[in-house]
Amino acid sequence: MPSSPRRTSSKPAEAKQPARPKKTQGATKKKAAAGATNATPTTARQRAPRRAKSAAAAGAKRYQESPWVLPRQALSHLRTSHPGLARVIERVGPCTLTIGHAEGPFVALVRAIVFQQLATKAATTIFGRLRDLFPAESFPDPAEILATPDEALRGCGLSGQKLSYLRDLSQRVHRGELDLDSLSSLPDAEVITRLTAVRGIGRWSAQMFLIFYLGRLDVWPDGDLGIRHGVRVLHGHTDLPPAQLMQELGARFSPFASIASWYLWRLLDLPEEERLLLLA
Repeated sequence: MPSSPRRTSSKPAEAKQPARPKKTQGATKKKAAAGATNATPTTARQRAPRRAKSAAAAGAKRYQESPWVLPRQALSHLRTSHPGLARVIERVGPCTLTIGHAEGPFVALVRAIVFQQLATKAATTIFGRLRDLFPAESFPDPAEILATPDEALRGCGLSGQKLSYLRDLSQRVHRGELDLDSLSSLPDAEVITRLTAVRGIGRWSAQMFLIFYLGRLDVWPDGDLGIRHGVRVLHGHTDLPPAQLMQELGARFSPFASIASWYLWRLLDLPEEERLLLLA
């Protein structure tokens, strides 16, 4: 999902005003007090803690998205491992996956939680409202999420369950129990162990983080419905493949199972007629 446009303050710089007579100053104070009395209730957006205008000024880490650079032997290995997958690779062409997130791993995990079990359009709307609670250039950090009232977060469209997931993730990161920046140096199994300790992040979500954020090459999400349907189409079956076949394919595609997964997802994007001709 592309990053939301940067939000900048439209408030003009305050010019120095000449000194006013005491009488005028008193009238101004009375007017301000009357305005405060008649002010409209504070909105959820105004209640949310405000970010610094500059991420650099706040000492934020720099993150980036980058193309997934594949080892030279990866595609040749996959072509020889399965003739059907070789035809899919030929039809789809080079892998165009972009890995990482311009705002870092915390945003990537928050987005994963928001998007769970929701249609893309609905999830995108909710995630956009969450961003808009914090009128600043960068996504809120865990401390700011924790300081935001439940009613404001629920107002974005988050369910009570997802709100509890978001708070658990934020608390663990804020307390230092989960160091997201250190995950890139850990083996896949350890990344999964640490992420699945967070409420609402299961094995599948951790595998998606490994592939789409960290760019790990040998992840085989055999429980993913899209991958299972891709294998079904690849083999021309009517029913979804059994667990044993999924395990055998994961071993066959290793050490580039993540790349095989990406091509199976792309296979499902092709029109059904083209799939049938391709794999006949």
